[in-house]
Amino acid sequence: LADTEDTWRTLLPRLGRTYEDPQMVLFTGAVHSACGTASSAVGPFYCPGDQKVYLDLSFFNDMARRLGAPGDFAQAYVIAHEIGHHVQNLLGIAEKVSRLQQRGATAERNALSVRMELQADCFAGVWAHHAERKKSFLDPNDVDEALRAANAIGDDMLQKQSRGVVVPDSFTHGSSAQRIRWFRTGFETGSMKACDTFAARDV
Repeated sequence: LADTEDTWRTLLPRLGRTYEDPQMVLFTGAVHSACGTASSAVGPFYCPGDQKVYLDLSFFNDMARRLGAPGDFAQAYVIAHEIGHHVQNLLGIAEKVSRLQQRGATAERNALSVRMELQADCFAGVWAHHAERKKSFLDPNDVDEALRAANAIGDDMLQKQSRGVVVPDSFTHGSSAQRIRWFRTGFETGSMKACDTFAARDV
């Protein structure tokens, strides 16, 4: 978390914005946030209402055991993704998308949600790019861990596991391939501009 703060405190002022540190809340079972009460079944989430990242630690056990995505950098990717949502909130992207979703039909709401989630994946990659340049702390296996995690929590993989069938129209986070591609885009370019999933014709 501290590492993401170091990176975003440097990057956001380049866009004329100040980075405000979010808080992280660790919980087990269930938690109350400004976005309502959530159970661990929801997985990690960011609440714009209180600018906090909520993380049920059992999710990391699930990632390692059930989803086959163990490793410290896989965990770092998950945290960096949620911080990506915080960055979207600070930039006003979250509010804009929320307004559009209120007016749209279910399919449109889901499509916007996918673009929002993929941008957060890309922002996680941007963080990894800049953190690596500054500290050279990654080994080749670390990036593989992040990509394995992105693959494991794609909508298609999760739907296949839970329902045995994949329904693309119901995706809210993006497919495994999309999540990998956008994390990689952020990681390889280090550019926030490269993360404009809303302008991309094909996500």
